[in-house]
Amino acid sequence: MKFCRPRLAIVLVVVAALAAAFTGPVHADEYGEVVQLTRDGKFAEALAKADNFLSSKPRDAQMRLLKGVAQRDAGKTAEAIATFVRMTEDFPDLPEPYNNLGVLYADQNQIDKARAALEAALRTHSSYATAHENLGDVYAKLSSAAYSKALQIDSNSSAVSPKLALVRQLAGPGQAKLVMPSMSSAKSSQSAPPPAPAPVPPRDVPANSAATTKSAPEPSGAATPAAKAASDAATHEAEVALQNWVAAWSNKDLKAYFNAYSKDFSPNAGASRSAWEAERRSRIEGKSKISVRVEGLQVVVNGNKAIAKFRQDYRANGIAISSRKTLELVKHGDGWKIVREAVGGG
Repeated sequence: MKFCRPRLAIVLVVVAALAAAFTGPVHADEYGEVVQLTRDGKFAEALAKADNFLSSKPRDAQMRLLKGVAQRDAGKTAEAIATFVRMTEDFPDLPEPYNNLGVLYADQNQIDKARAALEAALRTHSSYATAHENLGDVYAKLSSAAYSKALQIDSNSSAVSPKLALVRQLAGPGQAKLVMPSMSSAKSSQSAPPPAPAPVPPRDVPANSAATTKSAPEPSGAATPAAKAASDAATHEAEVALQNWVAAWSNKDLKAYFNAYSKDFSPNAGASRSAWEAERRSRIEGKSKISVRVEGLQVVVNGNKAIAKFRQDYRANGIAISSRKTLELVKHGDGWKIVREAVGGG
């Protein structure tokens, strides 16, 4: 069976958000020019600008991603694949190059390679929603091929035909699309990472705190002063727990890092707790230096549960990733613990 062109998402970052978070106006203009030229179909100009930029900053992951996208849109699939393959070698912790390789391989009906690339993306970030969606589309295409083969062998089967029709609907034809997720990709590894934060001791939340903390919606009628104080205290405790998790990660304090997670924590992609800990231990210990910062923190507490949303700025060994992140926490006897985490979202 000949597969239809995949309905998969190749990553194109939001340059404006990236520029605001990481770069000066000069770099922001250069990223933006490459994106606009690519959108306008001026691929030769886009690639020339990207190559000129990379001649002096060859390890700028952001521009290399944009170059690969421009190559792909220009129909230079082999060159785009080469660009993303080199990125997986230079930045093995970035999920976007693996995801984009998966899309390109699926474009060429190299489904086994597409699956391997997308699974590699999820090994770098198990909660990367785009790769999960793309991998689901690849599995649908594999299923379609298997059911078609089954019908060739037994054309009288009454069970296979409806399954094949459903799978074909899920893996329906369509052009691989460009999406612009809110998650920004890495910028150049040229800049030095900021110092790791120290653990945050419990304290009163100052009036001018940079974090935005919110309590759960109050019932009709004004809350009593005691209830309001309890809610504020719970919110602050959850915030402190999160900041201490950040500090443990930045300082490579594995005991404190794992202690930030509840015994009921559910790793993504169905991994066991022991397998998840082994993977995290290997990743953290394998870095010479790690910096994690949290920006725009919002915490909503509802009883013994809390939701924390923020932008996470991660830097280690020459790579930098900025992404939206959501943590779900539960209050245990010894404090707030993480039970679930996800990348992306608002």
